[in-house]
Amino acid sequence: MPLSHFDEHSSIVACETSWGRWWQTVTEVFIEISVKEGTRGKDVHISIRPKFIECSIQGKEILKGELCRTVVPDDSTWTVESPDFEKFWESLLIGQFAPDPWLRLEMMKKLDLERFQIENPGFDFSSAKLSKCYDNIEPTDLSREDK
Repeated sequence: MPLSHFDEHSSIVACETSWGRWWQTVTEVFIEISVKEGTRGKDVHISIRPKFIECSIQGKEILKGELCRTVVPDDSTWTVESPDFEKFWESLLIGQFAPDPWLRLEMMKKLDLERFQIENPGFDFSSAKLSKCYDNIEPTDLSREDK
């Protein structure tokens, strides 16, 4: 499963479970549930209350019980994330808000690290040095890629 906030999670310490894993930062708790390929949001039922959570997928109960601490349900979110690793947005909107060449390279590096983390759960890639030749990509090469 992709990690939505990889920057925050590059060196997570997760508790593995039969259904996935969970971990926490100073301000948040994350629950990652492994789902079958093709699972859609409409297949998932999640109920979050201040001291209670339950989750079922395609009618099968995954977890249900009293939370260890109180949460704010309105501040809680969930998503079903696609394992499609080939997405790279050249800009936010077509022809608008494109990162400059240096920032684009940094984005590409971060996405590669995220892919490695997803493909190799449990390994810490936070201080990894990539051997890919990012520095050899000229800004003119980047602008040609966009076309």
